[in-house]
Amino acid sequence: QVQVVESGGGLVQPGGSLRLSCAASGSIFSIYAMGWYRQAPGKERELVAGIVSAGSTNYADSVKGRFAISRDNAKNTLYLQMNSLKPEDTAVYYCNAEIGAKTNWGGINRNSFWGKGTLVTVSS
Repeated sequence: QVQVVESGGGLVQPGGSLRLSCAASGSIFSIYAMGWYRQAPGKERELVAGIVSAGSTNYADSVKGRFAISRDNAKNTLYLQMNSLKPEDTAVYYCNAEIGAKTNWGGINRNSFWGKGTLVTVSS
């Protein structure tokens, strides 16, 4: 049983900062790629930032220079530092992780896991 849980969302004024966290737990053998996605009301879910186990990152053009994704492999935790927030950043932010989970028969099962999301509201 693997779980992915986000935290750190909230209400912030334009120009402010927030740091999101995503903790993976359970019978984890290894975590491969991880990413943050967001979904604003009436819009499709979009990739915000991604990071692979070696550390390479990629960002949506709309957040480049303002957001920074990082991960702590020892803690199985993903972060998203969000600076210079804008009202258009308002959305539910979801964590996704490609995880190799240990099975009861000693194997490894690789799947994509989603958290339930954390709401970020940027408003004055």
